[in-house]
Amino acid sequence: MFEFPVRVYYEDTDAGGVVYHSRYLNFLERARTEWLRAAGFAQTALRQEEHVLFVVHSMQLQFKKPAKLDEQLKVVSHLIEMGRGSFSCQQLIKREETILLQAEVKVACVNADSFKPTGIPARIKIALESS
Repeated sequence: MFEFPVRVYYEDTDAGGVVYHSRYLNFLERARTEWLRAAGFAQTALRQEEHVLFVVHSMQLQFKKPAKLDEQLKVVSHLIEMGRGSFSCQQLIKREETILLQAEVKVACVNADSFKPTGIPARIKIALESS
């Protein structure tokens, strides 16, 4: 399980001071990027050294409670399933222990040049499965 802190800024909110729905996607993306980085894989290195990119294939979201201006949140990410060329993870956005958003995200591995599906390199699989 990986936790990533997020602060809600004015730019993240609508006129009512509530986080605009699309901003949650940014929070989820940052957390997945930092999860990979914590496992030893920066996005630029994945492209240059492994010749792969990770792209969102699909996601399912459940908005449970609103986040508001200035709140300190955390995005909790953990692996659900690892496949040959994709993985699925659950991501929760929380305020303390209250779940604000629940997401299931399927991420596909593609070749960095052709953008065609490819297998996830073994060392990345091992790192994500043990994180």
